[in-house]
Parts: sequence; C-alpha cells; structure tokens
Amino acid sequence: MPKDLGLPFSKFTHAEIARQAEKQGLVASISGKTIWRWLSKDAIRPWCYRSWIWPRDPDFEQKAARVLDLYHGVWEGNPLGKKDFIISSDEKTSIQARCRLKGTTAPTAGRYGRVEHEYERMGALAYMAAWDVRRAKIFGLCKTSTGIDSFHELVDLVMRQEPYRSADRVFWVTDNGSSHRGQSSVDRLKSWYSNAVQVHTPIHASWLNQVEIYFSVLQRKVLSPNDFENLSDLKNRIIGFQELYETIAKPFEWKFTREDLKKVLAKFDDTQKMAA
Repeated sequence: MPKDLGLPFSKFTHAEIARQAEKQGLVASISGKTIWRWLSKDAIRPWCYRSWIWPRDPDFEQKAARVLDLYHGVWEGNPLGKKDFIISSDEKTSIQARCRLKGTTAPTAGRYGRVEHEYERMGALAYMAAWDVRRAKIFGLCKTSTGIDSFHELVDLVMRQEPYRSADRVFWVTDNGSSHRGQSSVDRLKSWYSNAVQVHTPIHASWLNQVEIYFSVLQRKVLSPNDFENLSDLKNRIIGFQELYETIAKPFEWKFTREDLKKVLAKFDDTQKMAA
C-alpha cells in the first residue's frame, strides 16, 4: 500500500507502480502501459476496493439464522401456519425535498436530461414502511420524525387490519434503531398486540431486512433525481408510488438460507485467521 511506503496517497496509478518497481530494483525499466496490460489480465486489482462493515454482533449467526428461517417459513424448527405472517419494517429517514432553482429539462437525441445542481431545501420527511414478506403488501406513513410513537402508529396501521388482527402470530422483523431497540421494544410490541412477535436482525445487517429492497426501488423510481416543490409534493409522490407498487408487487424471491450463511461465515473465519 502507498502509505506503507511513506507516500501521501491511497492508490497507485500504473505509472506510479512502474516507478516503484524500478526504484525497488524489481526491474531495470518498465512502462505504465505494461503494468496496465499485466494487471488487466490479473485476478488482483489493487486500484479497486469496496466498503465493508465487519460483523460485530456476538450473536450474529444466531440472530441472522432466525430471520432467514422465517423467510423460508420456519420458526424455531417448526413450519409456519396459514395464520402466521411476516412483516419486514424499517424507516427511511431524512428524505429531503429539494426544489431545483431551474426546472429539470427532458432528454433529447444524443443528450441526457439535465437536473439543476443548486436547490432550495424545503424540509425533510421520514418514511415508515412495513412490507408483508409473503403477501407482497406494503404499508407506510410519512412523518416529520421517527421514534417510538411513530413506530406505534405504523404498527397500528398494520395490526388493526385483517388478516393481521386475528392472526395467530405476526412476526415483525426490525433492525436495532432507536424506535425499536432491544428487549424493551420486544416487550412493548407484545403489550400493544399480544399476537405480535418482534425479531431483531443482527447489528449492521440491513441486508437481512426485506423492506430495504423496497426502499431501493423507491430510491431509484421516486427519489432520484430529487426535485420536489415542497414536503406535500414529496409525501404525495411517496404514498402514490406505494399504492401503485402494491398493485404490481410480488414477494421477493429470497434464496439465501441458514446453510448459505454458515458457508459465508466459514469463509469469513478463514480470512480472519489468514489476516491474523
């Protein structure tokens, strides 16, 4: 790495790799183009990287496996019944309404549409959403802020309707956000509705929460580019898309299983051992 050589940058260019190879006596002379040609064919690409969060939850496998089992219709080793439901819930916070100072122009032949870079901030909303994993139903609320009260309102929106009101069990998959964190949240949800069972994902494992897939669709289809006149416009667009999406939605095809998780964690453990 450049920093290990006392150099004040994070990545080498092809020309810089060539200079270092000559400086360290690896070769008498070599060009950056030759380095590029070699590296373009090699499995190791030192100019590429990806962001990563190391698992820090001591019960990562146990918590993740419970969620994965639910997605495959199993709870504590037993198949779910016809009157059991799975809700994946989270909030998309701080969605800004950015009113562009000039109107967005449509694309023309050979030219992209243009979105003005400068904008006026018109406020922000939080979108609370609950996704029925097996029925592909979406419930949502736009609020000015998140919190226990906002989460309670979302839970009411779902649980006061059939078939959830008379269900045997409604499993609520949530992350560890402040609105629904820890055992106190599990107990609180149970006090609101006796047939509700909260299941936490591990810390830093949002990929296990299926509602995040819906949020990614919302981001692409509604919020990019961000150009809204006011908060009312933003809210109407989000709720309008929610209603439209439900008419065409199908359950997400979730293939990743408990066994797949074990294989991934086994590789991760080997990598850790090698690094140590």
